[in-house]
Amino acid sequence: MGLAKAGIGILAAAFLTGSAYYWLHERSVRTQPALASAREARPPEPPADDAPTKPVKAIPPRPTPAADPNRAATSEPDPGQPLRAGEILDYTADVAKVSNVASLRLEVAERRNFVGKSAWHLQAFAHTQTPLRMVFELDDQFDSYSDAGTLASLQYEMHLSERGQKVDSVQRMTTTGKEPATSNASQAYVLPGTRDPLGMMQYLRHVDWAKTHEVHGPVYDGRKLYDVRATRAASAQNVTVPAGTYVADKVEIRVFDNGTEMKDAHFFVYFAGNEARIPVLLEAEMPFATARVALSRSK
Repeated sequence: MGLAKAGIGILAAAFLTGSAYYWLHERSVRTQPALASAREARPPEPPADDAPTKPVKAIPPRPTPAADPNRAATSEPDPGQPLRAGEILDYTADVAKVSNVASLRLEVAERRNFVGKSAWHLQAFAHTQTPLRMVFELDDQFDSYSDAGTLASLQYEMHLSERGQKVDSVQRMTTTGKEPATSNASQAYVLPGTRDPLGMMQYLRHVDWAKTHEVHGPVYDGRKLYDVRATRAASAQNVTVPAGTYVADKVEIRVFDNGTEMKDAHFFVYFAGNEARIPVLLEAEMPFATARVALSRSK
């Protein structure tokens, strides 16, 4: 994998709680079946709840659960800190000494009814910037429909455009195989309480890190099921980013595959100590460079 692609993969990894990096890394070392994209830049809205469902398009093999197969997600989010519909967080990404190699955006699009459940529609967008864009053009979009109470994933979508190659993946989560998927989606077997990367990031915002040392839970990245463990590394850290200076909790993110920790990168997220608990800084330490994803604007 080339330095440019590895660098942007790491940025996506830090931004999406580590798993997007492993997706890009696996795609670089072996051929992946691609779904030709016939979509516009933004995917269509999910079908209405009363829309008829069609037979399942595909059921991929049941992923091997990471670590203990009986391990479920950790405690529920703090109901006193709900997400805010319409929130937009913009980030700028640096790798080593190269600044602004990519822009990233995290959105809370809306709260809506999804397959009969109250759900948050979460989105993330990643774009490379010049000069990196001249050698590695990337315009990726991720969509999550996550249960409003637990942030467990109901559906996870990846709409990827990298160097002109487009891949669409829409996966409906199931723990039993009995929940039907729509014609544009595949079923993905997961453990109860599994979150996708976007849902996990939002879940970590709800943790009261002053009272909690560690949380963990299964995370499905669109390809594999991992065990993600988040540990409070430090409290009341002064962090300066383009959006301002914050007092933040430093949280270490560790990713395990079948009980073995992924060692190719080390991740940290800094959550502001204010009511919103915004992730203001994300860092990934790799053997060849350090990536830094810093909040540039929030609204």
